[in-house]
Parts: sequence; C-alpha cells; structure tokens
Amino acid sequence: MKILKRILFVILGLIALLLIIALFVKKDYAITKEVVINKPVAEVFNYVRYLKNQDNYSIWNQIDPGMKKVYTGTDGTIGFIYAWDSKNKNAGKGAQEIKAIDENKRVDVEIRFEEPMEGTNQASVITTPIDSNKTKVEWGFYGKSPYPFNLMNLCMDALVGSDLQTNLENLKKVLEK
Repeated sequence: MKILKRILFVILGLIALLLIIALFVKKDYAITKEVVINKPVAEVFNYVRYLKNQDNYSIWNQIDPGMKKVYTGTDGTIGFIYAWDSKNKNAGKGAQEIKAIDENKRVDVEIRFEEPMEGTNQASVITTPIDSNKTKVEWGFYGKSPYPFNLMNLCMDALVGSDLQTNLENLKKVLEK
C-alpha cells in the first residue's frame, strides 16, 4: 500500500510540476523555415500562391492520397478555400483559406483544423529575391495554445518544423526540375 501511495504522489507531483511550468510558457508560437530555390521570384511566387500545388510538395497533403478535397473560389486569389476530409487521423479534417496576397512577396493563409483536434492557425509563404535567378522562400506557421496546452509549444518546432523544412525541400525539387 505504501508503494501505491508513493507512486500516486510522484504522479501528482509530476502533473503539478507540468502545470506550474505551463504558467511560464508563452501561449503564442511561431515556426519558420526557409530554402533557396534557383528560380526567379515571379516563377516561385506564381507556383506557391496556388494551394492546389501543395499536392505536389506538401507531405501533409500526401498523407492520404484518397482524402476528399473540396475547392471553393478561384485558386491563387483571396478567399479561395481548400478543404480536406480524411479517415486517416494523421490527415484529419480541415480547411485552408487564402487571407492575403502581396504580389511576388507573400501569401497568408488561415488553417482551420476540425479533426482530430479543433484549432485555427496562420501560415505564410514569403518569397524574397536573392538575385534575378534565386529566391528565398520562407514558410511560417503561427498560432496560440491555451493553458495548459501551451506546454506543447516547447516542442512545437520539433513537431511541425521538420515537416515544414521537408515541404520546402520538396518544393525546391519540384521547381528546379
């Protein structure tokens, strides 16, 4: 019986410690990754502005090739919505909506997750010319986590950052073919 009490106290102590740590962790998070693509900025931007093109380089879009996709509006313009619904829990259900476009510079997207967890995040793709035939592409992912889930922000870069970088490397391969 003493051992069970000790185990219970250790578990409660760990939970209390995590809750205390979460009090001091920022609720906002921002993850950005970048790659240099050997193409002019206009060519790169005119590819990344179309959400449907993510099927060619985003590992998230490739999790379930059979997922249901619904498009609303004109791709590459403000207000376009790309919604997905998958039985695969790793893909889940949600939608992306283009919220702002700064020609040859930036596309801002709102991502709304419905399953497996609800949430709303922001993403941006920023293209910056390095010279006439090289473009830096920065993909950012931003959001807020309520207490105590903000504890996850400590490992958000490890969870999402590697996927962002893989997506950018895939984009580079597609555009430099």
